[in-house]
Amino acid sequence: MLDDLDRRLLRHLQADPALGPSALAERAATTPAVASRRLVRLRSAGVLKGREAIVDWRALGFTVEVSLRFTLDKTQPRAFDEFLEEARKVPEVLEIQTFLGRVDVRLSVIARDLAHYQDIYRRRILSLPHIADIEALMHVARIKEGEAVPL
Repeated sequence: MLDDLDRRLLRHLQADPALGPSALAERAATTPAVASRRLVRLRSAGVLKGREAIVDWRALGFTVEVSLRFTLDKTQPRAFDEFLEEARKVPEVLEIQTFLGRVDVRLSVIARDLAHYQDIYRRRILSLPHIADIEALMHVARIKEGEAVPL
Protein backbone atom coordinates (compact mmCIF):
# COMPACT_ATOMS: atom_id res chain seq x y z
CA MET A 1 0.00 0.00 0.00
CA LEU A 2 2.76 2.49 0.93
CA ASP A 3 5.80 3.01 -1.22
CA ASP A 4 9.14 4.48 -0.19
CA LEU A 5 8.07 8.08 -0.93
CA ASP A 6 4.90 7.70 1.16
CA ARG A 7 6.97 6.36 4.06
CA ARG A 8 9.48 9.23 3.76
CA LEU A 9 6.69 11.80 3.75
CA LEU A 10 5.02 10.21 6.77
CA ARG A 11 8.31 9.86 8.65
CA HIS A 12 9.13 13.56 8.18
CA LEU A 13 5.57 14.65 8.94
CA GLN A 14 5.57 12.64 12.18
CA ALA A 15 8.92 14.12 13.20
CA ASP A 16 7.80 17.68 12.51
CA PRO A 17 4.04 18.14 11.89
CA ALA A 18 4.54 21.89 11.41
CA LEU A 19 6.54 21.44 8.21
CA GLY A 20 5.18 23.40 5.30
CA PRO A 21 4.60 21.69 1.94
CA SER A 22 7.88 22.92 0.41
CA ALA A 23 10.03 21.93 3.38
CA LEU A 24 8.31 18.54 3.63
CA ALA A 25 8.83 17.90 -0.09
CA GLU A 26 12.49 18.92 0.16
CA ARG A 27 13.16 16.60 3.11
CA ALA A 28 11.37 13.71 1.37
CA ALA A 29 13.32 14.38 -1.87
CA THR A 30 10.34 15.17 -4.08
CA THR A 31 8.51 18.19 -5.47
CA PRO A 32 5.85 20.13 -3.55
CA ALA A 33 3.21 19.14 -6.13
CA VAL A 34 3.97 15.42 -5.78
CA ALA A 35 4.10 15.68 -1.98
CA SER A 36 0.76 17.49 -1.93
CA ARG A 37 -0.92 14.84 -4.14
CA ARG A 38 0.51 12.06 -1.98
CA LEU A 39 -0.75 13.68 1.23
CA VAL A 40 -4.22 14.08 -0.27
CA ARG A 41 -4.18 10.39 -1.22
CA LEU A 42 -2.97 9.37 2.25
CA ARG A 43 -5.75 11.43 3.85
CA SER A 44 -8.37 9.94 1.52
CA ALA A 45 -7.15 6.43 2.36
CA GLY A 46 -7.46 7.19 6.08
CA VAL A 47 -3.72 6.84 6.73
CA LEU A 48 -3.52 10.49 7.83
CA LYS A 49 -6.40 11.22 10.15
CA GLY A 50 -6.29 15.00 10.06
CA ARG A 51 -4.63 17.93 11.70
CA GLU A 52 -5.17 18.82 15.29
CA ALA A 53 -3.93 21.19 17.93
CA ILE A 54 -2.60 19.26 20.89
CA VAL A 55 -3.07 21.14 24.14
CA ASP A 56 -0.73 20.22 26.99
CA TRP A 57 -3.12 19.91 29.92
CA ARG A 58 -0.18 20.11 32.35
CA ALA A 59 0.58 23.63 31.09
CA LEU A 60 -3.00 24.53 32.01
CA GLY A 61 -2.50 23.54 35.63
CA PHE A 62 -3.73 19.93 35.63
CA THR A 63 -1.18 18.04 37.74
CA VAL A 64 -2.95 14.75 38.51
CA GLU A 65 -3.63 11.90 36.09
CA VAL A 66 -5.40 8.74 37.16
CA SER A 67 -6.14 5.60 35.18
CA LEU A 68 -9.42 4.07 36.34
CA ARG A 69 -10.17 0.47 35.41
CA PHE A 70 -13.78 -0.64 35.59
CA THR A 71 -15.51 -3.97 35.66
CA LEU A 72 -19.14 -3.49 34.73
CA ASP A 73 -22.25 -5.33 35.85
CA LYS A 74 -22.76 -7.41 32.73
CA THR A 75 -26.10 -8.76 33.93
CA GLN A 76 -27.52 -5.53 32.54
CA PRO A 77 -27.90 -5.75 28.74
CA ARG A 78 -27.12 -2.05 28.13
CA ALA A 79 -24.38 -1.74 30.76
CA PHE A 80 -21.59 -0.88 28.29
CA ASP A 81 -23.65 1.56 26.23
CA GLU A 82 -25.04 3.41 29.23
CA PHE A 83 -21.69 3.54 31.04
CA LEU A 84 -19.87 4.87 27.95
CA GLU A 85 -22.59 7.41 27.22
CA GLU A 86 -22.29 8.87 30.72
CA ALA A 87 -18.48 8.66 30.86
CA ARG A 88 -18.26 10.77 27.69
CA LYS A 89 -20.04 13.58 29.56
CA VAL A 90 -17.28 13.93 32.19
CA PRO A 91 -15.03 16.76 30.90
CA GLU A 92 -11.98 15.56 32.84
CA VAL A 93 -12.03 12.17 31.09
CA LEU A 94 -9.39 12.39 28.37
CA GLU A 95 -9.57 8.85 27.06
CA ILE A 96 -11.95 5.91 27.15
CA GLN A 97 -10.84 2.41 26.19
CA THR A 98 -12.78 -0.86 26.22
CA PHE A 99 -11.25 -4.31 26.71
CA LEU A 100 -12.00 -8.00 26.59
CA GLY A 101 -10.97 -9.70 29.81
CA ARG A 102 -11.14 -8.96 33.52
CA VAL A 103 -11.23 -5.18 32.96
CA ASP A 104 -14.07 -3.88 30.79
CA VAL A 105 -13.30 -0.15 30.50
CA ARG A 106 -10.40 2.19 31.28
CA LEU A 107 -10.78 5.93 31.75
CA SER A 108 -7.90 8.38 31.84
CA VAL A 109 -8.90 11.23 34.16
CA ILE A 110 -7.07 14.49 34.84
CA ALA A 111 -7.49 16.95 37.71
CA ARG A 112 -5.89 20.16 38.93
CA ASP A 113 -4.83 18.55 42.21
CA LEU A 114 -5.80 15.70 44.55
CA ALA A 115 -8.72 17.63 46.07
CA HIS A 116 -10.10 18.27 42.60
CA TYR A 117 -9.63 14.60 41.68
CA GLN A 118 -11.44 13.53 44.85
CA ASP A 119 -14.36 15.80 43.90
CA ILE A 120 -14.49 14.40 40.34
CA TYR A 121 -14.29 10.86 41.69
CA ARG A 122 -17.08 11.33 44.22
CA ARG A 123 -19.45 13.46 42.13
CA ARG A 124 -18.89 12.18 38.58
CA ILE A 125 -17.13 8.81 38.55
CA LEU A 126 -19.01 7.02 41.32
CA SER A 127 -22.30 8.10 39.75
CA LEU A 128 -21.53 6.31 36.46
CA PRO A 129 -23.99 3.45 35.86
CA HIS A 130 -23.41 -0.30 36.13
CA ILE A 131 -20.07 -0.26 38.01
CA ALA A 132 -19.25 -3.60 39.62
CA ASP A 133 -15.63 -2.77 40.53
CA ILE A 134 -13.12 0.10 40.17
CA GLU A 135 -9.34 0.06 40.35
CA ALA A 136 -7.49 3.39 40.43
CA LEU A 137 -3.89 3.75 39.30
CA MET A 138 -2.24 7.10 40.05
CA HIS A 139 -0.01 8.19 37.19
CA VAL A 140 3.56 8.83 38.32
CA ALA A 141 5.61 9.38 35.15
CA ARG A 142 5.18 9.23 31.39
CA ILE A 143 8.22 7.39 30.07
CA LYS A 144 7.32 7.34 26.37
CA GLU A 145 4.65 9.33 24.62
CA GLY A 146 3.66 9.74 21.03
CA GLU A 147 1.77 8.23 18.19
CA ALA A 148 4.63 7.98 15.70
CA VAL A 149 4.51 4.75 13.75
CA PRO A 150 7.78 3.00 12.79
CA LEU A 151 8.03 3.58 9.05
